[in-house]
Amino acid sequence: MSQYIFIKEAKQFFARVKSSSRILLISHSNPDGDAIGSVIGLRNYLKDNGIDSEIAVPNSYPEYLSFLDEPRKIKVFCDKPNETIDLADKADLIIALDFNQLSRVDELEKHVLDSKAFKVLIDHHPMPDVNSFDLVISNPEVSSTAELIFWILMTIEEGKNDKAVQNRKPIINEEVARSLYVGMMTDTNNFSNSVNSATFLMASILVESGVDKDMLQHLVFGGFSESRMRLLGHMLLNKMVIVGSYGAGYITLSEEEQMKYDFSEGDSEGFVNLPLSIKGINISALFTEKGDHIRVSLRSTNEFSVNRLSRLHFNGGGHERAAGGKLYIPFEEVSAYFEQSLAVSFDECMKKN
Repeated sequence: MSQYIFIKEAKQFFARVKSSSRILLISHSNPDGDAIGSVIGLRNYLKDNGIDSEIAVPNSYPEYLSFLDEPRKIKVFCDKPNETIDLADKADLIIALDFNQLSRVDELEKHVLDSKAFKVLIDHHPMPDVNSFDLVISNPEVSSTAELIFWILMTIEEGKNDKAVQNRKPIINEEVARSLYVGMMTDTNNFSNSVNSATFLMASILVESGVDKDMLQHLVFGGFSESRMRLLGHMLLNKMVIVGSYGAGYITLSEEEQMKYDFSEGDSEGFVNLPLSIKGINISALFTEKGDHIRVSLRSTNEFSVNRLSRLHFNGGGHERAAGGKLYIPFEEVSAYFEQSLAVSFDECMKKN
């Protein structure tokens, strides 16, 4: 069994689940593969155990993840605010997945806080908001929230059948396994970051549970549109800037460019990692114009803390090598602001924790 999970926490979580009649699963705005894989994986596990639940997210998820939600049962607040609010108001258990601060659910935050439901947070980001939840299961060392859920479920199932894990017998069904595999695969960028031996063990068990990893890789990483591929070429040729003195590279994506290339949510998946493929580049950033703000994605491959950089300059945070945030400045000032942020904070962000 993984060292990530305390048996007491897993048992307390499942006991609360079994005693609840109106369960709502939520995740963060701009949900990614880990967010969607986690909520759907947990919902399918509960369903397999005869327990009903609903899912709500603040806004739409990328189209390439739609195969996980084929019945289209996820409630999107932006599309159906009244239905989503009603779910939060009537819930007796709210399970928050893949975020560390309630502000990440945007307008849903108020309704979650006002709800009388028992609130559980399951997440792998640093500095979780423990004050807003009744039970917190958090470990920043795990690869993804999907992996954290996987080990919680394995702990629960091991309690039902203590020989199941040791015998490597599949103990979760293929539908659950597929969603959790997608969550882990996307958050590790296909096993290229934040992985350890437990992550590979998880992958092995999920494949034994029926996951077709080649098919999932094609659906997730090979299902983009022609316009997205042309946008990728444009980003590499015309928009990638290298700041060699800091071993950094960054890309900016304006709303005008998004319109020109028929941009859909999720089309920029992986763009932030592109500069890291260049020899000597260990820090990368992607700035995406979004109405009244600019979405910031940050990555690093050395001891440089993008978590610290984001907290200092980009109104956000995250992991040491993968973080995000928001900017509220004119889009044309982004390049100068990022380079100035590096100049001001480079030495501080290079300090090891």
